[in-house]
Amino acid sequence: MTIRWYPGHMSKGHEQISELVRKVDVIIEILDARLPFSSSNHLLAELRRNKPCIKVLNKNDLADPVVTKSWVRNIQKESGVRALPLSARQLSEVKQLISLCRHLAPNRGKPGLPVRAMVFGIPNVGKSTLINTLAGKCMAKVGDKPAITVHAQQIDLRNGIVLFDTPGLLWPEMSDQTGAYRLATSGAIGANALDYTTVGLFAAEYMLQRYPELLKSRYKIVELPDSPYDVIEAIGRCLGCLASGGVVDLHRAAEAFLRELRAGKIGRISFEEPETAIPCSEHENGI
Repeated sequence: MTIRWYPGHMSKGHEQISELVRKVDVIIEILDARLPFSSSNHLLAELRRNKPCIKVLNKNDLADPVVTKSWVRNIQKESGVRALPLSARQLSEVKQLISLCRHLAPNRGKPGLPVRAMVFGIPNVGKSTLINTLAGKCMAKVGDKPAITVHAQQIDLRNGIVLFDTPGLLWPEMSDQTGAYRLATSGAIGANALDYTTVGLFAAEYMLQRYPELLKSRYKIVELPDSPYDVIEAIGRCLGCLASGGVVDLHRAAEAFLRELRAGKIGRISFEEPETAIPCSEHENGI
């Protein structure tokens, strides 16, 4: 199965963002800390016009902390880019972003001359949650489905910083299908563009390779099977995802597994590391 997902509003959003970049002082790109490479819109490199950029590694509380530290070091090798791991729901952590914006635009942030910051990112990485935390109230729509924000909007935080919230933007051609499956695993791809069983098997194979002990602990599996299919079956039995005759409903089991994975119930997990996050034109696992 090849994943393709590019809602119509995203094409217009690309045009809006390209124009908006000219008017801002700082760009804030929200990434999923569990997959910083795959959750980055690689068009930003050409769009940002050498403007200072803060890459926020959101959902840091769900990611493997050792891997996140490695990502921070890797990201900050790029000129003009800073990395900031945080949880968008935690005000104490989000406040660091305000200080960093002021630091990167030292000639602004004065009365009548606010720091203009554009919040940018693919769907469902937490842009709206971050903005609402900063504003102290619901200024942007939040949901557990991707593509909630569809129009750019301006939000004055009344502290010398003005935010520009932008539509979630993926790239039109998702040629890196390994990255696409990582995104689907994290919940960034719309449900209508994926098959839960196939994505669940992809995620199970990764967990077998990278976090087998977490699987054993969460689902009380004494000896892990070698096959992702058998792992999903074992998870289905543990979670009671059974059809008539006691047969595991593979679709339900995979969906339940992905739901737990996304919520952090299995443990703190990163879906990619700097040295392995290499784009490829084809997914070589037969998916």
